[in-house]
Amino acid sequence: MRLSRWIGLLLCGLLAATAHAQGYKWVDKNGHTQYGDTPPPGVNATPLGPPPPPISSTPSPAPTGDVKEGAPAVKKGPLTPAEQELEFRRRIKEAQEAAAKADKEQQQAREKEENCKHAQAALRTLESGERVMSVDQKGERYYISDQQRAAETARAQEQVRQWCN
Repeated sequence: MRLSRWIGLLLCGLLAATAHAQGYKWVDKNGHTQYGDTPPPGVNATPLGPPPPPISSTPSPAPTGDVKEGAPAVKKGPLTPAEQELEFRRRIKEAQEAAAKADKEQQQAREKEENCKHAQAALRTLESGERVMSVDQKGERYYISDQQRAAETARAQEQVRQWCN
């Protein structure tokens, strides 16, 4: 039993040694590219480098050195689940902010349109020539004079210019 363990270990060692053997690439006399661990004599063989390391699923550390502040780091490979979650949350937050901004702009546009309608209605009333009634500080009603009508008309025209343009 002990001998079989030693033989197994010896075979594993031999297999590992052959796995690290140098590989070569050459073109044979027929023009075909050939690969092997020993090139035939008299051919121009190119030694092959070691195989690339396996791709790791852990993120690589951030590069140091000549990285400009504020410049995005170039990332290679797929995102980890945590990075995917952060990216998803960032996109959701940006979408919510954009939607809130659009809602605010729509609300401001509606208010401006409503103010424009009110200013135009007030201007039409003042320019119609009808008698216009107003309320004083005591709560009593009175008809406005021609001078007051002119002042109110000028104010209404200014509001129309402000809200309707």
